[in-house]
Amino acid sequence: MKETEIDANLLNELRIAGKEREDEGGGPRWVWPAVAALLLIVLLAGAGWWFLAARPLAVQTATAVAPGAGGGAAGAVLQATGYVTARRLATVSTQITGTLTQVLIEEGDRVQKGQVIARLEDSALRASLNVAQANIQSGLAQVAQAQAQLAQAEADSRRQTELAASGMLSKQAAEQSRTAVATATAVLDARRREVEAGRAQLAQAQVNFDYTVVRAPFAGVVTVKAAQVGEIVSPLSAGGGFTRTGVGTIVDMDSLEVDVDVNEAYIGQVKPDMPCEAVLDAYPDWKIPAHVIAIVPLADRGKATVKVRVALEQKDARLVPDMGVRVSFLAEKRAATPAQAQAPKGVLVPPAAVVQRGGQSVVFVVADGKAAQRSVKPAAQDVGTMKLLPDGVKAGERVVLSPPASLHDGSDVRIDDEPR
Repeated sequence: MKETEIDANLLNELRIAGKEREDEGGGPRWVWPAVAALLLIVLLAGAGWWFLAARPLAVQTATAVAPGAGGGAAGAVLQATGYVTARRLATVSTQITGTLTQVLIEEGDRVQKGQVIARLEDSALRASLNVAQANIQSGLAQVAQAQAQLAQAEADSRRQTELAASGMLSKQAAEQSRTAVATATAVLDARRREVEAGRAQLAQAQVNFDYTVVRAPFAGVVTVKAAQVGEIVSPLSAGGGFTRTGVGTIVDMDSLEVDVDVNEAYIGQVKPDMPCEAVLDAYPDWKIPAHVIAIVPLADRGKATVKVRVALEQKDARLVPDMGVRVSFLAEKRAATPAQAQAPKGVLVPPAAVVQRGGQSVVFVVADGKAAQRSVKPAAQDVGTMKLLPDGVKAGERVVLSPPASLHDGSDVRIDDEPR
């Protein structure tokens, strides 16, 4: 009995109360779920930060331009970008459906108005033309026959009228002779009308035959050769991909001009005949005098811009349709610059492109989707509203405007929308 009581007492001493187990086990039971939730929040925040950091940074850019002799963009009221366009451009097709037997053009060829550029297979139409010409000859022969018959009928009528007057011939015979003259006259008139109809058919056959020859509608340069010998060409669109709808595209290089999109907030500064200066992206050192032709009275709702047509006052073989171009709208026409005047070295960029990093002036140049930081030393004096950078940036390179603090050398960037 004593041994049983002793064992029960020992067991009671070894038993731990619930509260003591919580204290000795590292705290209340709700602590562990809270720690797990906190860790989950930290992991999600880290993943979000990594995802956002990996996304390309959207930036706005501008193109660095070389200053022109005597001041570059000085005096520019506004700048805008656009493309060289042709006001006179035609994809030349045929008037009828046929198979090409000759294509006499290649890309880059210069053609004159009316020059033959292609020919269609014409055997059937040539045969129709020959038939029409033969019908004309047959009709003319019938006219000659009808004229001879009329002349004979008139002579017979005169003789019978004289005999009837002397009483040697009945009046009925005289009337029949006059009827024969009227009939011969009607036959001659019918034959002449048949000849006129034949001439109309001949003209139609000649027109159809001429359609087998494709000619240049105006002088220009061939930019596209769209068909080859042996292919079928039709003026109408046809399914299946076996029928061409054009032989080639011709551009009148004298009709080249520039279409630029101007932000609608600044369109009030642009006026017709306003002097301009155009710079091609491909030739940043070539300053082309220009002027405003017209402001197209239609706004682009999506881009909030208005199209402006600009005429180029100098043209040569370097100008090609769809080239990128930047246009500076000038307050007044730029005077001719003396030959000895030298343009300042370097490039012009908007002031917003130059920022301070680490105590020095830098710009960020966008290339292949990445931003490259370059140290620059802006010239002491601005050129108009632009900063002159003597070195560090080349003409034609795109610089970031108002670079954010998160932008650094090597950052992935995406060009959002270039300001106008």
